[in-house]
Amino acid sequence: MRILLTTVGICLVALAAIMPIVLSARAARAALLKDGQEAPPFSTEMVVGDQLQPVKLSDFRGKTVVLYFYPKDDTPGCTKEACSFRDGFALFHQAGMVILGCSIDGADAHKAFIKKYGLPFPLLLDPGKKIATAYGAANGIPILGLNKRITYVIDGDGKIIRVYPKVDPGIHAAEIIKELDVRQAATRAAAASAKPSAPAPAAGGGPS
Repeated sequence: MRILLTTVGICLVALAAIMPIVLSARAARAALLKDGQEAPPFSTEMVVGDQLQPVKLSDFRGKTVVLYFYPKDDTPGCTKEACSFRDGFALFHQAGMVILGCSIDGADAHKAFIKKYGLPFPLLLDPGKKIATAYGAANGIPILGLNKRITYVIDGDGKIIRVYPKVDPGIHAAEIIKELDVRQAATRAAAASAKPSAPAPAAGGGPS
């Protein structure tokens, strides 16, 4: 009986220690954003290769941005997702689209992740989870405080045009490419850039 009471007591103490963490994490969550809403602005730093650069969402005005939140660098699902964006990056880039990844990891972890898998797109720093909270992605795994896996597509005017609240990491980039006709957009962009420009009119020689 004494052993049972001791066990129950230990469980209650553990529960009392965990509950504030869970409750505070739930309180920190924001609702997911919806199609048509303005994308919340942000200003932070991003890791590009092995360099840190300042960045704001407004820097990408006029371009479509794929902003994807993920739990943690160099874990199995997050690696699959990052590599799927890496493998489709040429199409996204040719279509004039920007890929941004965001997790709670620090600069060193981002640099190592980018180097290990040859990621050609930037990873945002979000140490206070301000960006993740604004986009409803914070504390998707409450006890660990890790981001929910969710992706937003933001158009050139800063409006959200697509939300992916449930992501299959291995095929996510291909899903976006298919649904947004990225391949066709890339083909059109390539054709437009290859089209010769009209010759400038000759100076002088016109009718008097």
